[in-house]
Amino acid sequence: MSFSDLFDSGFKKRNESHFASIVRVAMDDGIITPEEQAFLERTARKLDISQEDFKIILKDYKSHPINPPASYDKRLERLFDLARMVHVDTIQGDPEHILLRKICIGLGFIPENVKYIIDKALTLIKDGVDLDTFTEEIKNMNK
Repeated sequence: MSFSDLFDSGFKKRNESHFASIVRVAMDDGIITPEEQAFLERTARKLDISQEDFKIILKDYKSHPINPPASYDKRLERLFDLARMVHVDTIQGDPEHILLRKICIGLGFIPENVKYIIDKALTLIKDGVDLDTFTEEIKNMNK
């Protein structure tokens, strides 16, 4: 096995784990809405999850551990990516907020702060900010 095969395998496993975490968060209330299903399908494509692996993970998502990022900056980076995906997927209104609430809690944000984080994140995404600006604005939103 070559070095690149090891890297590809590790990257693939990390993406599968990340995707399974998103599925677990979506399944928190026991159902996946049509909006969540469409979001999961697009997310799987962006993470290079095969159709076969998609079906396996959807069926057995609990077998994958949830690995929220340990660092606050990594959490913000994932939130940025996922908020952009939700926004680009034109999930608007309550479904957008419900999905992002689940994602924020799954990423390890304090539930009491999630509404404010979502509102700020969506405003920043709609304004088209980059990751650095997003991170700085979220970190300093209470100042």
